[in-house]
Amino acid sequence: MGSLDRRAVGVGAAAAVALGTADSASAAEGGYPKMTIKTTQGEMEFEMWDDVAPKHVKSFLTLAKQGFFDGGAFHRIIPGFVIQGGDPNAKVGYGPSGTLDGADKAKVRKWGTGGPGYNVPAEFNERIHEFGVLSMARSNDPDSAGSQFFVCLGNLPSLDRKYTTFGKLTKGDDVLRKIAAAKTVTGDIPFERQGIERVDPL
Repeated sequence: MGSLDRRAVGVGAAAAVALGTADSASAAEGGYPKMTIKTTQGEMEFEMWDDVAPKHVKSFLTLAKQGFFDGGAFHRIIPGFVIQGGDPNAKVGYGPSGTLDGADKAKVRKWGTGGPGYNVPAEFNERIHEFGVLSMARSNDPDSAGSQFFVCLGNLPSLDRKYTTFGKLTKGDDVLRKIAAAKTVTGDIPFERQGIERVDPL
């Protein structure tokens, strides 16, 4: 993670090995699928854009139903840019107090490198990266997305059509802003755990 460009939204090398506004039929038939992310700062709700990124939405919701994200954490926070989570390695590493005090440094170094053991092919689309948009992290290989995702904290045109957008925040702006304001240390790592307690399809 530390070797990545700070303004790229990536997945570490270990995971890479392992791992618009068009009308939608889904929306026309009663709305997009939705899911919630319950965090230590509160709950966020997202609509999932299965019209432009069906493989990403299917993979994400399948993992959520399996409890894959539960007990995880946002392991990377860059104010004005993104919060990033979805790495199973980030379920462990913080110290007993839930901070980096007494953290397991070897485990922390693995944050940003994990995934589900498979990759999702790129579905770059015309939906832009703006505040609250859900998008998929990846390595240099466009088809290397797995489980790591990010939520945008502003307009990020440099990411458009380079990362797969697959949803947007519909409730919980205040929660996203609280997470974004967390104190971080070198490597954009939150000093205090910003937990992903549960992810639930609705």
